[in-house]
Amino acid sequence: MSGDIVSSGIGSPVRRIGRREFDFERQVAIMAIVNRTPNSFHDQGRTFALDSAVKAARRAVDEGADWVDIGGFAFSAAQAPISPEEEIDRVAPVIAEIRAATDAVISIDTHRAEVARAALEAGADVINDTNGLREPGMAEVAAASGACVVVTHSIGGPGRRVFRPGYTDVVAEVAGFLRERVAYALEAGIAPDRIIIDPGHDLNKNTYHSLELTRRLEEITSIGYPTLVALSNKDFIGETLDRPQGERAEGTIAANVFSILKGARILRVHDVAATVASVRMTEAMLGWRGPLSPRHNLA
Repeated sequence: MSGDIVSSGIGSPVRRIGRREFDFERQVAIMAIVNRTPNSFHDQGRTFALDSAVKAARRAVDEGADWVDIGGFAFSAAQAPISPEEEIDRVAPVIAEIRAATDAVISIDTHRAEVARAALEAGADVINDTNGLREPGMAEVAAASGACVVVTHSIGGPGRRVFRPGYTDVVAEVAGFLRERVAYALEAGIAPDRIIIDPGHDLNKNTYHSLELTRRLEEITSIGYPTLVALSNKDFIGETLDRPQGERAEGTIAANVFSILKGARILRVHDVAATVASVRMTEAMLGWRGPLSPRHNLA
């Protein structure tokens, strides 16, 4: 396998997402995670209260996040189901308050069409769907609104248990799924420049699967759409390093930087400040940006 740095592979790398513009040929967007759930795998309910969620979102933007991702229902199968109405009650007030305070991109992490519609009405710009647009009506909501969509690979989707997921070739199968769901999105009327893809690290995948996806990530980024990776503090990092949930920061940064070199252009993260520093340094070393405060100019 080649060790060369991989370009974004995006046909039109300059994208307008919400109120911000990104040049994914020379820029990496940082998406902060804010979960209004009592059972998120990393936060463990720390941002479940409305005021805590709003404060976390504002702090993330202050620390340099370009994007805030709001979720009201965890992916894990180890949780009680909630109604769409309860999910809307969790996410819509946070989105409305963030929208009033910042021009940062806001996404709604949901697989339900009615929740997506309510979130867009509250001010969200992007639908982040870990179910790959398989819920009835989701693609239609995205197409009608003009919102961007993140099309993510998973086998079962949120809240559904998948025992011992198996793949003959995980990268080829994930890439095939993403190509098929992108074709579905296009057929539903979602514009090509509104589509982002995510291979879904650790979503119905074991540690070996997620490591292989990362190692061969260029096979995903070469599909031709901006690629988001959600690696932050995940179990494949913890199992690789034998680290508990709260001690995976270094592994997360390493995996994120490696993914940038493989063509990823959006990072979904918990630790915004550390990610901003590592990403800005990576961009500078790649020649995409200059130093922020050089003592000597080249002139």
